[in-house]
Amino acid sequence: MSDIKKVVLAYSGGLDTSVIIPWLKETYNCEVIAMCADVGQGDELEPVREKALKSGASKIYIEDLTKPFLEEYVWPTLKAGAVYEGKYLLGTSFARPIIAKALVEIAEKEGADAIAHGATGKGNDQVRFELTVKALAPHLKIIAPWRLWDIRSREDAIDYAEKHGIPVPVTKKRPYSMDRNIWHLSHEGADLEFPSNEPLEDVYMVTTTPEKAPDKATYVEVEFEKGIPVAVDGERMDSVALLTRLNELGAQNGIGITDIVENRLVGMKSRGVYENPGGSILYYAHRELEYLTLDRATMHYKEQVAVRYAELVYDGMWFSPLREALDAFVDSTQQNVTGSVRLKLYKGNIMSAGSKSPYSLYHEGFVTFGRDEVYNQADAEGFINLFGLPLKVRALMQKEAKKTNE
Repeated sequence: MSDIKKVVLAYSGGLDTSVIIPWLKETYNCEVIAMCADVGQGDELEPVREKALKSGASKIYIEDLTKPFLEEYVWPTLKAGAVYEGKYLLGTSFARPIIAKALVEIAEKEGADAIAHGATGKGNDQVRFELTVKALAPHLKIIAPWRLWDIRSREDAIDYAEKHGIPVPVTKKRPYSMDRNIWHLSHEGADLEFPSNEPLEDVYMVTTTPEKAPDKATYVEVEFEKGIPVAVDGERMDSVALLTRLNELGAQNGIGITDIVENRLVGMKSRGVYENPGGSILYYAHRELEYLTLDRATMHYKEQVAVRYAELVYDGMWFSPLREALDAFVDSTQQNVTGSVRLKLYKGNIMSAGSKSPYSLYHEGFVTFGRDEVYNQADAEGFINLFGLPLKVRALMQKEAKKTNE
């Protein structure tokens, strides 16, 4: 790649990307432009600007992507009900496509030859970044230092940074790999690499542990319009304010801690601990509203779609025809997913406390145990006879076959 003159780097100011700037310049003798994506990670970004320039970047872009991240990536995934392997709410997975898309846009604006990222050769993020680049700008070259350099561990990276005078927020005493945005905070590495270890209490940086949560339950009501959350406790909010509020409520009550040994796309299992307070509330509330508004056939088929949708997001296939096609199906199912859900939060638990919708398919007249004038229970006999006819025919066949063979 000797023809590389200008590279746009996905820059966070963390350990990996901090050492990549000088490494790129030493290796390719190229100009490095840093791009820091603000997806609601809560960090003060001005120090990141100064750090990137001091590390050797010629320029840095700080892109505020929090609102489009929620509305164009998180909400569609929420509407799909997509959860990876029953636990993971995809916090890192759907952040990568919007970051990579911004990388591509800046690379094209700056006339860059390549983009670079700090994802390791063992993880999923390398796939997510690079598939997005391939889908949007296949002409751009991709540099993945973790697949090229001699650094083999986070300890090596810390040593490299120290030699180059680059301060990093990670020390050998706390070597967790963390990813944060407005949706979640993830933790991997160190003692968490052993699934038999319970996470240490100081791992959690967002959510109160259930043991320390209040002894009194907190009630919250979430309102949806066509599957999209629009209000909390009767107050309409934009997407960022709404999730921020739910994050606060969930974190106070120990909501959203997930510990999972998951199957990475690259073939290995990994152990991660996720803090997802607001997201956990939204997934639970959205599901409760669908129980009220979706018919049986649609709900059951949508459950199958949710599994495939989650795999696509996890695998970095956001900009794929199938994901876009599934969105069309999901959007159709969400036309009547409008209403409000009341929940009780208590020491790490989310419990239903009532839901209502103008499109509710629940009809008291049909399901009541009291006297009703709309349901003829005698009709059930004919239904059961027809529904069970294949079973009856098979049993008769087996009986005749047994007689023949005796």
